[in-house]
Amino acid sequence: MTEARANPRPSLAVVKIGSAVVAPGGRLAVETVQRLADEIVAARRSGTRVVLVSSGAVACGLEGLGFERMPAKISDRQAAAAVGQPLLMRAWTDAFGERGVAVAQVLLTADDIDFRARFVNAHRTLTTLLERGVVPIINENDSVSFDEIKLGDNDRLSALAAGLVGAGLLVMLSSVDGLHEQGGSGAVIGEVSDIAAARTHVSGDRTSTGVGGMATKLDAAETARLMGADAVIARGEQPGVLGRVLRGEAVGTRFPAPAGDLPASTRRKQWIAHSIRPRGVLVVDDGAARALCEKGASLLPKGVVAVEPNEAGGFGIGAAVEVRRRSGETIAKGLVAYRSDEIERIMGRRSDEIERVLGYTYCDDVIHRDDLIVTDRV
Repeated sequence: MTEARANPRPSLAVVKIGSAVVAPGGRLAVETVQRLADEIVAARRSGTRVVLVSSGAVACGLEGLGFERMPAKISDRQAAAAVGQPLLMRAWTDAFGERGVAVAQVLLTADDIDFRARFVNAHRTLTTLLERGVVPIINENDSVSFDEIKLGDNDRLSALAAGLVGAGLLVMLSSVDGLHEQGGSGAVIGEVSDIAAARTHVSGDRTSTGVGGMATKLDAAETARLMGADAVIARGEQPGVLGRVLRGEAVGTRFPAPAGDLPASTRRKQWIAHSIRPRGVLVVDDGAARALCEKGASLLPKGVVAVEPNEAGGFGIGAAVEVRRRSGETIAKGLVAYRSDEIERIMGRRSDEIERVLGYTYCDDVIHRDDLIVTDRV
């Protein structure tokens, strides 16, 4: 951990605004929305396009449903989101409209990130909106999300959005002014390069209207860094905070990405590793495990010894799966080129036998090396 340093202005940033900033105490702060719209418009004029991830839908809907505090039941939160989402979007639409800027609402769930086709469609939509000068406003689809598909909090969603659009910076505007030292002066830590060490400073507190806390923000910062973006945590109530962050000033806590630009292939593998949930497991023999871990090879059908889908219906082409040794140790994660039932039929076979067994062939690999990230190279 070191002092914050100057950083070049990014051409594209994802800005996540927490519930405690936009709707403190469960009431929409219209003045805050107006101020942040001003700051985002100013950022655009200075050369930084912005994708906005706005929390606050649930908080904005609490009063309309008669709740005095965040309800514990998921169905009550979903109902509050259904009431609050149009209120939140109206506030953002009015604020940006008064400044001559159009906005677009983009609701996402985990499945939109998990499946390659939906990922590509979301990427194209967001890219088109940005090219047309529109500010995309992303939020998790809280009114229909449930435990199995819920991304969990908008901190993680914002990090995935940064990877989705290839942003150079993720800004998390919160009710806190950064990561504070624990057991010492309590001062804000200006820069963090070791997130594992930073976790020793986390207490686990969260706001009354928020889902995440500092721990989820560190998770989001780690994900953003792995996808090639810097991340910053700063206090959203501070006037002018966004401009200061974009100018690289020492404000909040910055988590710099590893030095150097990430190639597209690396970004893709980081997306596989961090953005999508596995739909099953492929168990491989020792020879295949060595080829994957030591040589960076593709996974061929001959090396597969078992197929274990997570759901009764199996998994389809393009699904993410974990690759494990017979001992149960996970060594890789990748996107399959065949359905689970097809892999069961061709496992243990040579690649030149695929067409004879299935009657057709897509490719020689069960998982191509470009679609596979190895997690254990020992």
